[in-house]
Amino acid sequence: MAWRRGLRYGVGAAIEHDAFFRNRHFNTIVDVGGNRGQFVLVMKKNFPKAKVFSFEPLNKPFKKFNQLFANDNSVVAFNAAIGPTKGVAEIHVSARDDSSSLLPISDLQNEMFPGTSAVSKESIDTGPLSQFVKGSQIISPALLKLDVQGFELNALIGCNDLIHKFDMVYCECSFVELYVGQALAADIINYMNERSFVLRGFNNAAYDLQGNTVQADFVFVKSKI
Repeated sequence: MAWRRGLRYGVGAAIEHDAFFRNRHFNTIVDVGGNRGQFVLVMKKNFPKAKVFSFEPLNKPFKKFNQLFANDNSVVAFNAAIGPTKGVAEIHVSARDDSSSLLPISDLQNEMFPGTSAVSKESIDTGPLSQFVKGSQIISPALLKLDVQGFELNALIGCNDLIHKFDMVYCECSFVELYVGQALAADIINYMNERSFVLRGFNNAAYDLQGNTVQADFVFVKSKI
């Protein structure tokens, strides 16, 4: 099983996503914010024949990702971030690298999720999705997943040329500003609605001490109308 392969490399599958995806079907998966491959492990367990294009800008987790999927020709990894324009940007590296962001990490983020404060910066490559993947390579049904720590709207803008190729967008969104200047859930919902995607629900919600929802994985489905 793909999960056991991950453990051999010290990478635990993101099993919190498994129940939602278990009975679905995708031919193509674009994974924006791949880290070490935690999400892709779950995708390959459920969709072993799917073609996966994954994006991870940080060098250390990207190296681990490549080790994990070195013998899987169905997985293509890019050492880059998806954004509106091609270029080089500075990323704020978190003490927990899966919380790193192209936006400054706020004090609230570290308060809500201890141990996620910034420890360094790293120069990374950025570009729109169409710079790396052709529309003809995205075979329906197709999933676009984004886990980019506050950079969601920017990354979606970077996917705009190809957004119509996807049947579902699975995007982590926040209700409070965990990263300085980030677009919040309402902004993401409006952006997706304008592109004929409707919000169908959310998974894996995180709450503050008062029981308020802080963030969750939002499920957007392409409207059939």
